[in-house]
Amino acid sequence: MMRPRTRGALGALLVAGLGLTMAGCGGDTPPAAGGKVRISVNGQPPGTQAFQRKIFDEDVAAFEAANPDIDIEPHEGFMDPKTFATKLSGGQLEDVYYVYLTDPAQIIARRQAADITDHLKDVPLAGELNPQLVQVFKDGRGRQYGLPTANYSMGLLYNRTLFSKAGLDPDKPPATWEEVRTAAKKISALGGGVVGFGELSKNNQGGWHLTSWLNSVGGAVARQDGESWKADFNNDKGKAVLRHLHDMRWTDDSMGSKQLLEIPDLQRLMGAGQLGMYIAAPDNVPVLVNQFNGKYEDYGLAPLPGGQGTLIGGEGYMINPKATPAKIKAGLTWLRWKFLDPARIESNLKRYAEQKQPIGLPVPPAADVWVGPVREQQEKVKAANATIPVANYQPYITAAPSLKGNLEPPNAQQVYAALDTVMQAVLTNKDVNIDQVLAEAETKVNGVLAQLR
Repeated sequence: MMRPRTRGALGALLVAGLGLTMAGCGGDTPPAAGGKVRISVNGQPPGTQAFQRKIFDEDVAAFEAANPDIDIEPHEGFMDPKTFATKLSGGQLEDVYYVYLTDPAQIIARRQAADITDHLKDVPLAGELNPQLVQVFKDGRGRQYGLPTANYSMGLLYNRTLFSKAGLDPDKPPATWEEVRTAAKKISALGGGVVGFGELSKNNQGGWHLTSWLNSVGGAVARQDGESWKADFNNDKGKAVLRHLHDMRWTDDSMGSKQLLEIPDLQRLMGAGQLGMYIAAPDNVPVLVNQFNGKYEDYGLAPLPGGQGTLIGGEGYMINPKATPAKIKAGLTWLRWKFLDPARIESNLKRYAEQKQPIGLPVPPAADVWVGPVREQQEKVKAANATIPVANYQPYITAAPSLKGNLEPPNAQQVYAALDTVMQAVLTNKDVNIDQVLAEAETKVNGVLAQLR
């Protein structure tokens, strides 16, 4: 789920085009021969991801053929926050570089990205990019420093087969957390080691999911207070979420006795048909099938219960602040062609289908960064080329455009690490003092947020 930080990967998105005609080269990359411009770009998947690497390398070759005045110098890898500043100061940062959606604000504040605003005037479809995602790449003056290329939001993944066995309607997934609780009790009552609902609590993943719970009921982990940030979960919403989770674990016994779980633990249970529900992004579904012997027809995906919001994340690209105007133009040409070209949607879907990759989920090569007619057209093309039972996942897809999206908090991984302790306490200690663990976590999170500059 997402590129590896604590989670997995969302990968590349191929959607609506920006009608740019650009050329250029930038940073410290030497100019190519014959008057061409050369730009270095990262985001090339490692050789261990054979299919994704093949697609990327084919795209580089096709792009260069379509744009003979631009050479692409691909670099393997994505964002590594630990080495980013060193690479930039040492002249080793790529001309076009990948970022998580949690990174742009600080990158912009530190002037570590090029201002691309004036280069977007010829982008006819820029207004149909999800405005909340675009805002991530803007400063306080409205100047823009990058483009979103992929997005995910959390939902409720459930086992349709277990729903049917438990007397639940798999076409009517839970819409509230009370309905989740009721369904989990019925599913766990099937016996045989079946768990009604699973939750994470290790390696920052517990805090990540707790954030999703809070967003679903209209809460948040952190709020901006002037120019600083403060923890915002030690309140009635935070206490209600944890009491609900505590009651599912200890009163209902619908979450199983084994806790301190990570995402592969839940995926393994779901793939084996032993888990009813868990919070997940759509890219969990192919993992269940490809790595844990699941079947697409066995699963369903719904929006997060509660209906008041969801946690969103994703990725995009920014451009080296040392890039010349020509390099900026060339970089945007690459991003437009690779990730944001509506003319390539259908051909890319066919490439994926030929390799037995799933078509019909909001994952590569048709992830979700658009609103309006472009998104509608993408959904039509995706449905026409579907290789999975799309109806199983339609509740999530239908709800996505209207559900409030909440970005991950600043210093997200450190915040999540502090919140792991809260999840662990609730899931492993029947007599937990919820007020106390929330107060302790609040102090830790405020310490993390105070480090922001």
